[in-house]
Amino acid sequence: MWKKILGMGASALLAISLTACGSTSSSSSNAKNESAGESVDHKIIGIDPGAGIMEATDKALKDYKLDNWTLVSGSGAAMTAALKKAYDKKEPIIITGWTPHWMFSKYKLKYLDDPKKVYGDAEEIHTITRKGFKADHPEAYKVFNQFNWTEDDMGKVMVSIQDGKKPEEAAKEWVKNNPDKVKEWTKGVKSGNGDAIKLVYVAWDSEIASHHVMAQVLKNLGFKVKLTQVEAGPMWTSIADGSADATLAAWLPLTHATYAKKYEGKFEDLGPSMEGVRTGLAVPTYMKINSIEDLKDN
Repeated sequence: MWKKILGMGASALLAISLTACGSTSSSSSNAKNESAGESVDHKIIGIDPGAGIMEATDKALKDYKLDNWTLVSGSGAAMTAALKKAYDKKEPIIITGWTPHWMFSKYKLKYLDDPKKVYGDAEEIHTITRKGFKADHPEAYKVFNQFNWTEDDMGKVMVSIQDGKKPEEAAKEWVKNNPDKVKEWTKGVKSGNGDAIKLVYVAWDSEIASHHVMAQVLKNLGFKVKLTQVEAGPMWTSIADGSADATLAAWLPLTHATYAKKYEGKFEDLGPSMEGVRTGLAVPTYMKINSIEDLKDN
C-alpha cells in the first residue's frame, strides 16, 4: 500500500528530502543495479497536502501501482529548497512540478511522461468570484473579467521575487513597466472609491505573483485590497460561502476539479487568464528516467 506523509514542517521535509536525494553522485545513482526508486529512497517531494497536484499524485501512485512509494508533503518553498540542494550536487530527486514556475527557468528540469494521463493535458488558470460579486462591485468585476497575461509576464514577477524582492515591490515594478497590459485590464473601469476587495490564493509562486500584481492594479484604481493566503480547500470554500470575493488561482479542468465539482453553482467562473499551464512529476534532466512508468522497480 502506498504511503503518504502529511502536515510536515519545512525543516522536517528538508531533512527527509535530503535523505531522498541520497549521498551518491548522479553517476552512481544511475548504476545498473540501482532502480530509480532506490536512488531516491522511493520518495516524491511534494508541497502542501491540500493542493490539487498532491491529490493527482496520490492517484498516480495508485494508477501506476507504485505501492512502495511515499509522497512527502510540506510546502512549495521547502520543495524548491530540497530541489536546489539535490541539483547543486547532481543528486537524484523527484518533485511535484507545475508551470509556470521560476524553477523551470533556473534549473534544467523535465516532466516525466504520463501515459495514463493522470495529470491530464494542458490546463488553464481561471478567475472565479463569489456569487453576487458583479452586482456588488461592478468596476472590480470588470478588471477581473478583462485580466489575462502570459507565462512570460508572470515569470518576470516570479523571478524578481526569487531574486530577493518582496512580492509587493516586484508587483509594483511589473505594473509600472507594463502600462499597455494594465490598460487592457482596466479599460472602461471607474474609480474604486475605497471599496474593499478580498482576494484569496494558494501559496504557489505563480499565484503569489498574480495576486500581488492584481492587488497593485486595484489599489491604483482606488480599491482597498486584502490578500489572504490559504490552502486550496479553504480558498474554494471562502469563494463558495461568500467570505472572500475572488481568486485568480483556480487551476482547471483537473487540478481543482474536486473543488469545482463540490461547489458547482456556488461561484462564477470568469474564464481563463492563462492557458497552456501544466502539472506533473518533474526531475532534473541529468536523471535518465523519462516516464512515470520508469519508477517501477524491476
